[in-house]
Amino acid sequence: MKKPDLKKLKEVDFKKAAKDFVYGKPHGERRLGDLYIPKTGLYKHREWRGIKDTMYYFNNIWLYNYGMIVRDLMVYGGGPKGMIQFLKGTWRYRWMGQTYLTVMHWFDRCLEGMRGETLKASAWHFRGITSACLYQITGFFNRDLNIGGDPALRAKTIGTDETVWGGVIYPYMDQGGYYLPTQMIPYFVTCHCNNHTVLNYIDAVQAYGLPGDPCPMCQAEAGIYIEDDVPDAYVAMVTTNEACDSSVGTSVIQDWMMNKPLFAMPQVMQFDDDSVLENCAKEIEMAWRFMEEQTGLEFHWEELKKHIELQNKQNQFEREKWDVAANTHSYPINGVAQALYRIFYSQYGERPFWHDVDAKVRKIMEKCVEEDINTFPMTRHRVIAWSCAPLYYSAWCTWAYNCWGLNTIINMDSLMFDLDIRTDTYENCLLDIAKYHEWAPMRRMAVGGLQHIFELWENMEKFNCDMVMMYDQLQCKGMQGVVGLFEDEFRARNIHAIWMPHALPDKRTVPRSQIRQIINDYMFTVMGEEPLDPSLLDFDDIDSW
Repeated sequence: MKKPDLKKLKEVDFKKAAKDFVYGKPHGERRLGDLYIPKTGLYKHREWRGIKDTMYYFNNIWLYNYGMIVRDLMVYGGGPKGMIQFLKGTWRYRWMGQTYLTVMHWFDRCLEGMRGETLKASAWHFRGITSACLYQITGFFNRDLNIGGDPALRAKTIGTDETVWGGVIYPYMDQGGYYLPTQMIPYFVTCHCNNHTVLNYIDAVQAYGLPGDPCPMCQAEAGIYIEDDVPDAYVAMVTTNEACDSSVGTSVIQDWMMNKPLFAMPQVMQFDDDSVLENCAKEIEMAWRFMEEQTGLEFHWEELKKHIELQNKQNQFEREKWDVAANTHSYPINGVAQALYRIFYSQYGERPFWHDVDAKVRKIMEKCVEEDINTFPMTRHRVIAWSCAPLYYSAWCTWAYNCWGLNTIINMDSLMFDLDIRTDTYENCLLDIAKYHEWAPMRRMAVGGLQHIFELWENMEKFNCDMVMMYDQLQCKGMQGVVGLFEDEFRARNIHAIWMPHALPDKRTVPRSQIRQIINDYMFTVMGEEPLDPSLLDFDDIDSW
């Protein structure tokens, strides 16, 4: 047996080692990149966060969420039948079979390096998203005729594009009316959990004959239909122009493939013209009539009003969070948790699980403010992220904080839905619902007019940010048209801005390693700064989920 090196043992600072064991290594000493298995982005072993936070992560995040996944399947699925339908759906649909095992790895990537109240609050946001996903997944599978779903439930269910706001079903929820955004789980969520899955659908639609240059989001959504990977869980479809001509074109392909009654509910892009608002309101009323004709449900004003008022409470709490984020160092939610949670609940609509999460996060945030906790103590720059983000690398902001101290305070998509919908009269409520639809993802800022995409400047000041992470979606023809205008403004205003090229869901165009290298180069050459954790500068995660 080899004898221990006594000289090395004498050099060990046992007091420091014991402190690191109890509290975890301080930022700057962690070397988180050393935890990865080459090419996979998977851990060789768990991150040691100190006794308290490691036990919290293992028990209150890993074990808790695995247990709650089973619980949600049972509750939302209606008991053991829900579990059976889930297993059948996992076997039937590629996007489900390839992502259900990767959910907790998604948590790991996005919560890496987090400690204390930040770890807790951010994890609760992911818990809410996971619960919402399972609510939709069981909604799909319990109704899906492809796997023996219930025709009676399907008869009251409307499928929609993912940018049709979930509030369209509010007037019918007390009668069993159900809303299924057909692309949100198969496309949007899978990009975050397992970025390999969506590539198959992009290739499928290009093999079908669609050119490769339209927005890959629209390509992927059409490819899901071409591959027959959409559950037959709804009786009719409501579509909308998501934000560009590509979505209109691929909607035609989806219409061919689904072969169901369809209502197109177009929304204007240049919504500042008040004369178009009434027309949008009429489109929504026509969509309601279509839904009633297809499902036999009746419009209930009081039911609509109830859910709108609950949603307004969510929006009001969001503004409280923004106030803390803008004006204190005690905001306990990291950039990716804030962004995904906000866009998910704003687009999907009011449901009980959101309120449960908000109540828990409120307690954590109030504690941080009252005790003046610096939740991101290694912050060097306060970052605002603008334009459309890379879905295959939503965790970039967690990496950027751990490696460089870039703290993403807010992002463009979170600011789109800042509207309290009036409920004093039906007429006012309808007009506000129309405006809410006009402000949907990618519409309000990205294509709503130059004055709206330039809301960056006022929000940069509002949230006290000193740096911009400017997303550059290479296949978005609209945003490519304003690159030069932004460059001129950045120079004129003397703003540090890092351009992040990407192709939304398709990691093959700009790999995650290239995104990291772009940020590294800017921080070294322009900012003249050194990394907080050099082990995160360069690692290969090309095969990672």
